[in-house]
Amino acid sequence: MKKNHILIIRFSALGDVAMTVPVVYSLAHQYPDVRITVLSRRFARPFFEGLAPNVGFMEADLKREYHGIKGLNMLFRRLAAKQFTHIADFHSVLRSEFLRMRFNLGNYKVAHINKHRKGRRQLTSGTNKQLVQQPTSFEKYADVLARLGFPVEVDFHSIYPEGGGDLSLLPDQFQFSTPDTRHHIGIAPFAAHQGKVYPLHLMQQVIELLIQKYPDARIFLFGKGECEDKQFTEWCSRYQQCVYVKKDLETIKEELILMSQLDVMLSMDSANMHLASLVATPVVSVWGATHPYAGFMGWNQDPDNIIQTPLDCRPCSIYGQKSCRRGDYACMNRIAPTTIVERIDQILSKKPHV
Repeated sequence: MKKNHILIIRFSALGDVAMTVPVVYSLAHQYPDVRITVLSRRFARPFFEGLAPNVGFMEADLKREYHGIKGLNMLFRRLAAKQFTHIADFHSVLRSEFLRMRFNLGNYKVAHINKHRKGRRQLTSGTNKQLVQQPTSFEKYADVLARLGFPVEVDFHSIYPEGGGDLSLLPDQFQFSTPDTRHHIGIAPFAAHQGKVYPLHLMQQVIELLIQKYPDARIFLFGKGECEDKQFTEWCSRYQQCVYVKKDLETIKEELILMSQLDVMLSMDSANMHLASLVATPVVSVWGATHPYAGFMGWNQDPDNIIQTPLDCRPCSIYGQKSCRRGDYACMNRIAPTTIVERIDQILSKKPHV
């Protein structure tokens, strides 16, 4: 009998792929005799390497090597040679739908994600809004597997063993002294869209309040890009406690190691919330145009650490890309820096004193 071999397809953004990890981990450990291959973009490889003995990773460059219909057909032929038995489309976009169509013509069991678009429309509607929790991405991924005959109970803590990643693999400036009574705080203040970004002048106040309260703290700034480079360089020159992570760490794998050793991460509704969640670091998450009810909360994060403003217009968008209907982004501007710092303080107060 042919051994079960599941292909899981999930391209897209960093955070979306990161959210597959708890589900893939649970599948691998609850079905150790089943082979699993995750098909995604190159950046996702560190999520799955070493996750479980029966999990493999396959990268696909959709912009060059597998671009267009010709490229997708070439990718399909490469996939077909792997002799998969089950196809789990965790994405359901044009590219994955094309591959799914090709697999449907063969002797494969195929299932795809239900995106619950109706519930999302009701959640973001300008009139008759229904503020109802939608199925999480973790639940939707698990549903795909259940329909393929592999029901899973999502049970995941961290991609690292107890104690976190190995800091010795990082440059010297990221080594923590032992014992270390300082607080290590991560801040990821940017996101893809303005509606998901806490105003930078207010974030600077957060940093100042944290430094006042914890003068020996180290504050690690996560993110990369032109805006990040300008802002982080300014903050690092102004506050000696700040460290611009991307200046010295080049890979997601290195960032995950560092995140695993932090006491807390402050993040927007962005990929860094999900990266910190994969290494069991508590996240204080700030939500503006989007809302946790859309189903994108970080894995196993405490709902008490969500910071948001109750407004009738929220959420106005699932992904935060729409312009503000009010024009003032009150959803973010009305969040006081002290509110964020108080929530961080509640987490840091639980750190054992050495």
